[in-house]
Amino acid sequence: MMFDLGLLGKNALIVGASKGIGKAISLSFAQEGCGLVLVARSENLLANLWKECNSARALNAVTVCADITQNSRALAERLEKEYGPFDVVVQNVGTSLVSRDIFGSDEDYLNALNVNALASIQMNAVFIQSMIKNGIKGHIVHVSSISSKNLRGNPLYGASKEFLNAYVTAAGRQVAKHGICLNSVMPGAVTFEGGYWDQAIKNKEPKVEDFLSHHQAIGRFGTPEEIANLVLFLASDKSSFIVGSNIPIDGGAM
Repeated sequence: MMFDLGLLGKNALIVGASKGIGKAISLSFAQEGCGLVLVARSENLLANLWKECNSARALNAVTVCADITQNSRALAERLEKEYGPFDVVVQNVGTSLVSRDIFGSDEDYLNALNVNALASIQMNAVFIQSMIKNGIKGHIVHVSSISSKNLRGNPLYGASKEFLNAYVTAAGRQVAKHGICLNSVMPGAVTFEGGYWDQAIKNKEPKVEDFLSHHQAIGRFGTPEEIANLVLFLASDKSSFIVGSNIPIDGGAM
């Protein structure tokens, strides 16, 4: 028997949609028959994704080329006005490619914080208020990182994602009374075409085997589709008792 997540016809906004985990999430919602608003910075990647989503089961799909780290609240207001209200918002936003210098400037830290947390939090301020106003028992899912817990790798990245996790817990508890489920997933090491680990594998770098042997209990990398499966569940009413939670999906990262 097929497990029906009840997402058919839902209006879903996917931010950071065009590649890797974001692309897998977008296609998973398309296969559930959702209406999609897909946001990313690359017009070419968005165009290809639009074709794939429409070839799947998407109710409809539109693309918006934008950098959410610039005037994020204004962008959210435009998206809400043109395409909302939304039943589901997925915030796949962030990068470890920020300063790694623990002695960096205020600007270094604020840039990491904005990219990995504040921009999407500002967008939520618009979407959550709309959900409440329209009586929508919505679902908001952030893609955080297990780096926020094991604090391995870029320290500014890990710290900014932990800030996001604290927001998810605190804000998630406050909006739960409105029937809104705000959560995050914390992926570990995932490989996809053009990604960091994909390049290391193709270059046969020794660090790949070392990482899998010493830091992955499961002994392999994750896939974008595995992350998308959890996001899809959290976006459905099947997860209605999960609020303010940051859920690891990391293959037993050590």
